[in-house]
Amino acid sequence: MTRARRRVLAGLVAAVALGVAACGGSGGEQQAPPSRTLTVSAAASLTDVYGRLKTQFEQADPGTEIRLNFGGSDTLAQQIVQGAPADVLATASTKTMQTAQQAGRIQGQPVTYAANQLQIAVRPGNPKQITGLPSLVGPQVTESVCAPAVPCGAATEAAERAAGVTLDPVSEEQDVRSVLQRVTTGNVDAGLVYVTDVRSADGQVQGIDFPQATAQGAAQSYLIGAVTGSQNADLADSWIRFVTGPQGDVALTQAGFQLK
Repeated sequence: MTRARRRVLAGLVAAVALGVAACGGSGGEQQAPPSRTLTVSAAASLTDVYGRLKTQFEQADPGTEIRLNFGGSDTLAQQIVQGAPADVLATASTKTMQTAQQAGRIQGQPVTYAANQLQIAVRPGNPKQITGLPSLVGPQVTESVCAPAVPCGAATEAAERAAGVTLDPVSEEQDVRSVLQRVTTGNVDAGLVYVTDVRSADGQVQGIDFPQATAQGAAQSYLIGAVTGSQNADLADSWIRFVTGPQGDVALTQAGFQLK
């Protein structure tokens, strides 16, 4: 075959290839739907349950990505007030949600959909024989709690008042998962966390119930709302309906939350 004929043949093959590529979009294979991204700022205690719901939501709505930003509710609310990019805010208390509402950063009325209460997280086997809040008072036990501005910290203070005790924690953390980590790593003997956090630890800690966990101000409600000005308002509403709907109820109950 001459060099000229090879050039002609190569040109024909390239033309056919281009024709096939051009027709591919209108053939039997459908192109993937355009990607949509929803940013959700959520309380740290929602880490596990929202992770499961994210997977379910994305499987049911291909092309959608849920980006989860976890932290202390007070910090997240302040970020929203200051204009941080987010489409949905989910807090672990009414007070922190109101921070964003009063700044005009929540569209409409947020939905109250779950509740949680405190437990004392201790090492497996409860080596310090902790039975309640009075057991945490004194130098024989080290404990960690949430900072007062965080919902779990406010709940801890309410429980202390109800029990008539004052704790002397070695640390005040900015979110409840940090308190849990202090216990799981053996840095403290005990930590005030939520029932759901103890369950999420998969046996790394043991939960101790105490009566003041249900005192006024100690039990926390969870709220969720769409952020004003979101460019993904429809998708935000879909996520909120999903979290507060039947599939969300199942995931929340399995995680140890109480439904509202």
